[in-house]
Amino acid sequence: MRLILSCALLFVLLTAPPALAEFAVCNQSLDVVNIAVGEDVTTAADPAATFETRGWWTIGPNQCANVIREELTTRYIYVYAQDVIGQPLLTGTTEMCISPRRFTIRGAHDCWSRGHIAAGFIEVDTLNTQRWTLFLSATR
Repeated sequence: MRLILSCALLFVLLTAPPALAEFAVCNQSLDVVNIAVGEDVTTAADPAATFETRGWWTIGPNQCANVIREELTTRYIYVYAQDVIGQPLLTGTTEMCISPRRFTIRGAHDCWSRGHIAAGFIEVDTLNTQRWTLFLSATR
């Protein structure tokens, strides 16, 4: 009986789909937060591409969201957080572009002249791991 259970467990482990790498953000505050992320999307196939920002993910209190679901291909991920009325919650020094509505923006330069909003993103060092979780906590 033990051998059958062990073989069944081994079969499940070997046939299970591989765990997806991801970048998650967990909101440990009492406020709802809106999250935008940026990452370097430069590849050998497209060396002219630089940074890309995407948003928004709305994360309730004590909840998490997978904001990047594919394998992390860069060491640094950039995060911008704001409250539901648009006030920044993180003070970052890396300027990238955002938009009031759901967006994907290529390039982190000349935000205003391209019709976007410039915002200060924080840099998160993922240490080249495939999976990373950022925890946001209350600052008040």
